[in-house]
Amino acid sequence: FGSETGKFRRHRRNPRLNEKGRRVRRKRERERVTKIMEREEEKKKEGVSSYRYWVREATADAAPPPLPQKLTNNDVAPNAPNAPPALGSLWNQAGTWEEKSLTKWATDRLKELLGSVGSLQFSSGKAEIIDVNRCVGDAYLVTVRNKKRVGYTYELSLKVEGEWSFEENQKRVKGSLDIPEFSFGELDDLEVDVKLSEDKELSQQLKQRIRLDMKQFLEPIRLKLCQFEQELKDR
Repeated sequence: FGSETGKFRRHRRNPRLNEKGRRVRRKRERERVTKIMEREEEKKKEGVSSYRYWVREATADAAPPPLPQKLTNNDVAPNAPNAPPALGSLWNQAGTWEEKSLTKWATDRLKELLGSVGSLQFSSGKAEIIDVNRCVGDAYLVTVRNKKRVGYTYELSLKVEGEWSFEENQKRVKGSLDIPEFSFGELDDLEVDVKLSEDKELSQQLKQRIRLDMKQFLEPIRLKLCQFEQELKDR
């Protein structure tokens, strides 16, 4: 199934991108958000331009046109209380591009959520996520034309420890769950690399079994990231 490092994937990706690589990824993510906004704006304009109406010709038995009426002060309310508040900064009410960093909140929240995943019980042992070794990335809020979009890009490494029973022997195992770079809307494709600390007493067969057990952390991790994504959208 995998190599000595415990990779169970169809292709290899480097989870430790350098700063230049992360900047490129962030730029692409922002371009993707911009294109989504532009497509939504085009669809909105197409919906308006495709509207058609017909004017009925006047006839003798047609109802008379409505008489014009003077509007009252209540009818003309420039600052109606029910009007939706404008998004973004006051200086940006013209609708230009505005971006706000949410990285500090996102990083702290990710560490908090992933630290609460807890432990899993397996057929021959159990394991627990005890720390977040690596949480690198950024998150942001984009406001344009009074619409907002959030985005993020992160990569993670979680420290895990467990205990397995093999042939009536208890064995303490340490390792990590490395999650390569992922972005907003990509949680269905989330992947995890299982890495075990060097232990010459464990055979390759036993290591393989432990890795398969640890892969079960993927789903509870995904659920925590879905919660994070929803909280980010609600900000």
